[in-house]
Parts: sequence; structure tokens; C-alpha cells
Amino acid sequence: MGSPAVFLDRDGVINVDVGYLYRPEEFRFIEGSAEALRIMKQKGWKLVVVTNQSGIARGFYTEQQYLVLDRYMRDQLSGMGAALDGSYYCPHHPEFGPDKYRKVCSCRKPKPGMLLKAAEDLDIDLGRSYMVGDRYSDLLAGRNAGVAKTVLVRTGEPVTGEAAAASDYVLNNLLELADFLPEVKQNRN
Repeated sequence: MGSPAVFLDRDGVINVDVGYLYRPEEFRFIEGSAEALRIMKQKGWKLVVVTNQSGIARGFYTEQQYLVLDRYMRDQLSGMGAALDGSYYCPHHPEFGPDKYRKVCSCRKPKPGMLLKAAEDLDIDLGRSYMVGDRYSDLLAGRNAGVAKTVLVRTGEPVTGEAAAASDYVLNNLLELADFLPEVKQNRN
């Protein structure tokens, strides 16, 4: 049996959502988010980012520009003791972009493809894991993947009734989740 993980949307959960972010100089952590990830990591949770990046399909930035920003974020978190175990993105959109990106895929949230791929790649037990997001599609992706709990945070998009209803918990920020999560008990097979 795999380890439990906290799956995290990126924009509005970890960093301030400035809209189609791809420049490292515009990246800013939401207050307390890096500290929260460090605490979760210390408690034994795997940390995995799962993010829709339709700005790639829309032509606002390239996959390479996205990957540069992702590396920047990961390096910053590693330096703070909050290294990510994985980071997955969906560059697709069903209506925008060239054929390479304009398609209905299994990875764009609310579909569970990124979570399922991460679970396979990183030996994650979805039934003991959490999905954290700031919108309904994040929570639905978690549900569709079979995670144990979904968490809506108030640090990004305004909370909607639909998103609140799809969540097991509505919290103000990632620090509240970090305080709430128990230490991971490792399975001794």
C-alpha cells in the first residue's frame, strides 16, 4: 500500500493567482503557504501539485516557460524544507489552441488524470489522500480520483456554494490544513 499525499492546486492555493502566471518574477507565495507545506512534509505527507495550465493552449506562454516557473517554485520550496514529491500540469483546453493542445483530455481537472498518474508514479494511496483547491473543479478531480477528503481553501477564487458542497472541509488557508493533518502512520507490512 502506498503513502498518503496532499494534492494541491497551484494558483490561489500555493501562490497568489495573478492570472496566467509564467514569469518567476511575478510568483509570490500566499502568506503561510510555504510554511504549511513544510509542516505537512515534516508530518510525513507526500506533496503533489496538480494544476490546469490552459494558458499554454491559449498561447499566453509556452510549455518551456511554464516549466521554468515550475522549477523556480520547486527550488524555492526545497530551500524552505517543503520539497514537492511531484508536480503535474495539464496544458490542454477543449476549445482553445492548436490541435496539439485543443482537445478533451483525461488530465484537465475536474477529470482525475493528473492525480491517477501521480498515484501510479509516486506509489500514493488515494484512499488516504487529500485534494486541496480553491474551486469546484479541483475538488471534483479529487472525488473522481477517489481521494479520502477534499479541502476548499479561501485563498484564491471566491467560495461558491457548489465548491463548498463538494468539499469535506472549508479552511481559510493551507496553514489551517497543516495544523489539522495528523502525522502519517507508515504501514508496516
